[in-house]
Amino acid sequence: MFDYRTYALRKLAAIGPRYLPFADVATAEVPLSRLLRLSLFQVTVGMAVVLLVGTLNRVMIVELSVPATLVAGMLALPLLFAPLRVLIGHRSDVHVSALGWRRVPYIWKGTLYQFGGFAIMPFALLVLSGFGEAVDAPRWIGLTSGALAFLLVGAGVHMVQTVGLALATDLVAEEDQPKVVGLMYVMLLAGMVVSALVFGALLEPYSPGRLVRVIQGAAVVTVALNLLALWKQEARNRDVARRMMTTRPEPFRVAWARLIRTPGKPWLLAVIALGTLGFGSADVLLEPYGGQALGLSVADTTKLTALLAGGTLVGFAYASRTLGAGGSAERLGLLGAGIGIPGFAAIILSSLGGGAPVFLAGTLLTGIGAGLFGHATLTASIRSAPRDGIGLALGTWGAVQATAAGLGVALAGIVRDAILARPAMDGMAVHVPYTVVFGIEMVFLALACAVLLPLAWRGGRHDLKIRSQATTTERNPVEVS
Repeated sequence: MFDYRTYALRKLAAIGPRYLPFADVATAEVPLSRLLRLSLFQVTVGMAVVLLVGTLNRVMIVELSVPATLVAGMLALPLLFAPLRVLIGHRSDVHVSALGWRRVPYIWKGTLYQFGGFAIMPFALLVLSGFGEAVDAPRWIGLTSGALAFLLVGAGVHMVQTVGLALATDLVAEEDQPKVVGLMYVMLLAGMVVSALVFGALLEPYSPGRLVRVIQGAAVVTVALNLLALWKQEARNRDVARRMMTTRPEPFRVAWARLIRTPGKPWLLAVIALGTLGFGSADVLLEPYGGQALGLSVADTTKLTALLAGGTLVGFAYASRTLGAGGSAERLGLLGAGIGIPGFAAIILSSLGGGAPVFLAGTLLTGIGAGLFGHATLTASIRSAPRDGIGLALGTWGAVQATAAGLGVALAGIVRDAILARPAMDGMAVHVPYTVVFGIEMVFLALACAVLLPLAWRGGRHDLKIRSQATTTERNPVEVS
């Protein structure tokens, strides 16, 4: 009798390595199913990003009438925890446990932080907005509890993502580490797309009660998926535990000094910061811009996050093929930053007569540029990392990226509100403050391109030299050796 289920599973297994970016990292020891299960922690991170930066950002500004500066400040609160990603990554590299675990304790702590923040958040937002019976509640209660909720969720996201990526690299060979990290980020984007679509459907039509249920559901799903992701991933190795207990771990300052002395590392970190600042306002202002300047509904603007993440996924897929074929990470980063500039230009033109189609095209283009830029700088960071410091390298990349993203979010909200507060701007078009912010982002992307140019030239020559040596070795291995 023909087994349709076995046949379908074989077909899916055959399709995965061909069409899913980075799926070729799977081996007999670490199958694709195990890697995909581990990547569920990235799904919960993507869900938190969509909820905070997308859905709640729009709802707080438009439906709850919370000032954009206050919203941007809350969204930027995780910035306070972002620099600690460097220390978290290093601590997970050298963590001493009686069970031999290094990564699991930190991922579980981060999960609890996320759950606690989501548990507080919906009621803090209702008090902050003065909705219903909360109208008589002191405003400082809403401010402090809202700030605590955003800070806890942000801290949990930083911890789970940094250490989860390090755990993923522990499971594969060194040469496959960039691929497995890329796979994790593809799943992050997939989680963002699915979450944006689900949240958009659940919040149509919008009501405060629906918002409370959505946030509480996100808390429960986060714990469930992270537990499933961690199940039997990191081996309990007591030999490793005994060896680590008898060996003094390398101090953080020594490991950091060794990493930062890597050639080109400071310039790479500057590029990451500038490019992330350039793409930052796409996360915080696209939905309010679509709602106020183009008249889109809550459900429609929530789906914008799915479009942006979908474009980023396309950028990651293209970057996967290019870098897998030996392409230059620096040149790919330059391409990504360059694509973001016309993307923001299209978004600006949409409110000047272009309409929703031009807005959607600009959003998609911006997502593609962000995907190319993010994967290129991530790969460059991994390639320059010491063998025993992958957690520190990932933490450094994450710290710079998250810090710049937080600054970009805060800057976007502050500039928008500062323009609206000027008396001379009474009666101006609603799109003007957003247009100014998007123009500033284009300047940051242009600066990133300027810094990347010498790195791309040097990186391209280095990659060409490596490929030339590899070809010579294949043709005449005796002479080369």
